Amino acid sequence: MIKFESYTLDNGLTVLLHHDEQRTVATVNVLYKVGSRNDPPHRTGFAHLFEHLMFAGSESVPNFDDALQLAGGENNAVTSSDYTLYYDVLPAENLETALWLESDRMRKLRFSERSLENEKRVVVEEFRETCLEQPYGDLYHHFNSLIYREHPYRWPVIGQEISHIQGATLAEVKEFYYRYYRPDNAILCIAGKFDPSTVRDRIAHWFGRIPASALPERPAITAEPEQRELRHLTVRADVPSPVIYLHFRTEDRMHPDFPATDVLSFLLGGGRSSLLYRRLVRDTELFAEVSAGINDNLEAGGIIVEARPSEDVDYSLAREALFAAIGEMIEKGINHEELEKVINQLEQRNHYREANISSRANELVFYALLGEPDLINTEMDRYLSLTVEEINRVARKYLAPTRRAELEYLTLISEA
Repeated sequence: MIKFESYTLDNGLTVLLHHDEQRTVATVNVLYKVGSRNDPPHRTGFAHLFEHLMFAGSESVPNFDDALQLAGGENNAVTSSDYTLYYDVLPAENLETALWLESDRMRKLRFSERSLENEKRVVVEEFRETCLEQPYGDLYHHFNSLIYREHPYRWPVIGQEISHIQGATLAEVKEFYYRYYRPDNAILCIAGKFDPSTVRDRIAHWFGRIPASALPERPAITAEPEQRELRHLTVRADVPSPVIYLHFRTEDRMHPDFPATDVLSFLLGGGRSSLLYRRLVRDTELFAEVSAGINDNLEAGGIIVEARPSEDVDYSLAREALFAAIGEMIEKGINHEELEKVINQLEQRNHYREANISSRANELVFYALLGEPDLINTEMDRYLSLTVEEINRVARKYLAPTRRAELEYLTLISEA
């Protein structure tokens, strides 16, 4: 049982406290409820650009990284489709430094044309290196728009076009900041060693006077319609070998079927004992690599399969074998022993995460984003209660061809 406290400041900031006296460090996580789904359509990649700008200095801190390193800490950040998360880890006795730094950039970011141009160049270079200059680098530019037709998930986090980043203006940056980077749109989590008798006062001191957003909310994000047909796209590019990517539309992250579809993805392609690995790699050697995992977007998630045929095999034969193996999961299903093995693996993964204080903080803010921080203690129970019948039901429902989007990433030389 992971014990924590949760409360809200008058300005709307959600606060989570997880005290662990046995630790020597403290972690400070700040999650902002803004991700690439909130990018303006002509400024895709904007949330990711803003992640970089948040390290470019605030009113009292010219360089965020330097100040934190002087306190013996380290930090990083990640932008997703649904949120942006900043996290700091530092010696427990220097917790106040992280509170000062995070509150200062929430209160007043330092805006300048120079810092904007610098970060735009960094992000554009990242776009070129990861999306344009690497094999399969533009995968999600094609795949996302195949999977999603209406929702902003249809563009990748890094952005759809370089020009969208290059055209960003300082006025747009300020508007984005004052709309989304406010306490009423944020979750603060402190985990590890701290003084429980003073921590609330210190949080109030640093964050309590930051005003909530004064800007009106943007129009509601368009919901993604239910997928009712098979979707297919072939991309030919200068890549070393063909790869098949599949996406099977599932449901929102809080849907009751989520634990079952998560387990289904493990059974399908989560390691050497999974069905796809056994049928396609171990037994036939038709594929060099195959894997499956869950896409846990807050809305309209899915099971993603990546399959790379072996060299010199008949591509059409390999592709047929892939769908035959998926068909086996649908038609024959699984048995109790297979389910128990996966559940044991998930329990082990959960215990490992619980042992890591940073993982605890990450999970707490994520579950708070979902509106149910107690899930950190209760969601595993939903997995443990799963039955063979339930897994087989979701396999039949969600692995149906009408829920499938297939991207064939082929070499420039025609495949047979």
